[in-house]
Amino acid sequence: MKYIIGDIGNTLTKISLLNNKFKIIKSHNVETKKILSNKKINDVFNKYFSKQVNKNVLFSSVVPVAFKKIKVYLKKKYFNVYELKELELKKLIKFNVDKEKQVGSDRIANVIGAYNKNNKDIIVIDFGTATTFDIIKKNTTYIGGVIAPGINLSILNLNKETALLPILKLKSNTKSYGKNTLDALNSGFLWGYQGLINNIIKKISSTSKNSYKVILTGGYAALFQKYIKMKSSVDQNITIKGIIKVYKELLL
Repeated sequence: MKYIIGDIGNTLTKISLLNNKFKIIKSHNVETKKILSNKKINDVFNKYFSKQVNKNVLFSSVVPVAFKKIKVYLKKKYFNVYELKELELKKLIKFNVDKEKQVGSDRIANVIGAYNKNNKDIIVIDFGTATTFDIIKKNTTYIGGVIAPGINLSILNLNKETALLPILKLKSNTKSYGKNTLDALNSGFLWGYQGLINNIIKKISSTSKNSYKVILTGGYAALFQKYIKMKSSVDQNITIKGIIKVYKELLL
């Protein structure tokens, strides 16, 4: 038996096919806005259909219109389509937040995926459309997080709102300041986000007597890992791992 799962983000949608041991066989990334095209959605999912695929499909989604499009398409193929927050997640983790329904499915998947492999207090930092910091305690309690502007979104907005500043491709750079516009921008974003990340980790850590395990995921995870003062690791499949755990525990 094989299984289809996915993560629908604001920028990218990731579709994964799993084997009978719930290991990833293959994954495919597509721009979320392209999912709204009938031809594209058919092209993407045709690669995953076979007689051996389980009819239950699970997604985490922060883009309702894209999830609805996928759900309608897959229902026509006789699949049962679920969104993460439709399930009884409290069987897996406890929530200690003001408004549980407002927490993004991707953030919930991140902490479930992180806890699956670490029995300790954890901060998951996701470099996505937004830069998010989410905290799960070792007693499996999600206690909240921090949402900061995403790096790429900030770069694009700066370019959009200024007449002369170019779009920047952020890179590792040891210069503390630039002698030209691109280097100046690179230094600003590199050192600015490095300071933001370390300061937020420090603020979160100050609220607990226990040390945190820091897990990074998303586009700039590898770039910023070496600038983070606390020991950290990179896991680009942490969201998918969380969705896998929810599927195994709540859909089988």
